[in-house]
Amino acid sequence: MLGQAHTFFSGNPLDRAGDRRNDPEWLATQEDNAEALSLVLWQGRPLVEATADGPRLAWLAYPHARDVAPDRRAFLGLWKEAPVFAVEVEGADDPAFGPLEGLGEFHELRAAASVLPERDLAMAGMARSLFDWRRRHGFCANCGAATADASGGWKRICPICATEHFPRVDPVTIMLPVFSGGPEPLCLLGRQAAWPPGRMSALAGFLEPGESVEEGCAREIAEEAGLAVTRVRYHSSQPWPFPSQLMIGLIAEVSDDQARPDQTELEAVAWLTRAEARAALEGAHPTILAPPPFAIAHTLLSAWVEGFDI
Repeated sequence: MLGQAHTFFSGNPLDRAGDRRNDPEWLATQEDNAEALSLVLWQGRPLVEATADGPRLAWLAYPHARDVAPDRRAFLGLWKEAPVFAVEVEGADDPAFGPLEGLGEFHELRAAASVLPERDLAMAGMARSLFDWRRRHGFCANCGAATADASGGWKRICPICATEHFPRVDPVTIMLPVFSGGPEPLCLLGRQAAWPPGRMSALAGFLEPGESVEEGCAREIAEEAGLAVTRVRYHSSQPWPFPSQLMIGLIAEVSDDQARPDQTELEAVAWLTRAEARAALEGAHPTILAPPPFAIAHTLLSAWVEGFDI
């Protein structure tokens, strides 16, 4: 993990072979490799098998997977020199009750986060993000023509104007506002109306053009909670495949504790002491549910409880 805090959907073990996947001949040899394997997605859900050691991704020999989904495949990288692919099965009918019967079940990816090994989850998230991008970018944004797949699924090329399109990753600042000017340190959680009852989490928002990470953090906290940021400290990041974001986790010191939810993105806010935040993480707070463990908001809250601060 290169020294950073663990976050779910990171820890991908593959060599992405980004310097070689642009070579069609090399990619062709990988498709013909007898050791080539593939994971399978359907409606963004990975195929998971039950084993004696717990759930894990179900791996298919690549020729079998390619036959199931001949038009929706992508090269993910190399695992100990063996090529790894992903295929996406289309259609409304669950293929686990059809061509993939007996090989596993398709799990919703958020639910799978709590049961899959770290490396499996990272690869499944990578594949989901890639297929989602391809689905949304079938036509050239420059001239409107249908684009063609290239580089093993990591590029789309317009045959009319030759514009090249690459997968998008949208940066998001996600931050835990903290206030240290009172009798004891406090952190702020916010609540969106659409969340389950009691759920509260860190504040977050997309970066805007021409904006630094620190500026985006300060703007979002001012917009959502009416607070002024005085200092920002980076903690960790998380690839978030819903559909394809990079969550940039921050701790942000604010000037006062007079938070006001904007009633547009947040319907309520709450200040918590470290003891209260710990209780929420442990499921023991009387009214507040902490963010789920697979979310970086949970990681930030846990880090602050354990003493990570500005």
